[in-house]
Amino acid sequence: KMSSNPLNLALRFILELATIAAVCGWCVKQSSGWMQTLLPIGAAVLLSAIWGIFAVPNDPSRSGNAPVPTPGVIRLIIELLFFGLGICAAYVLGYITLSVIFGILVVFHYLISYERIKWLLKQ
Repeated sequence: KMSSNPLNLALRFILELATIAAVCGWCVKQSSGWMQTLLPIGAAVLLSAIWGIFAVPNDPSRSGNAPVPTPGVIRLIIELLFFGLGICAAYVLGYITLSVIFGILVVFHYLISYERIKWLLKQ
């Protein structure tokens, strides 16, 4: 059975939060007035919902629950698009070095998650 290293799970959680923060920051920059409040909140809710709802049943790196059972390859695509969006948002906001570090950490996370990647691709 595939194991989930707590440090890697913590890294992924930090990357999830960083993605949401970067996208919310981008939303603030792209809007004005009351939309500067509404748009980032909506983006955070939407991203969190997508992340939490579309899951592979019995994924040991998550709770194992899958509100919307999702094939492993689709889940992997969702994750890569999610983190890619965060990297792009940081870059567009002008945080070039931070976006590069963010990208490196995402790649590192997936490199040390190779067992999970293999598992996802078989689901």
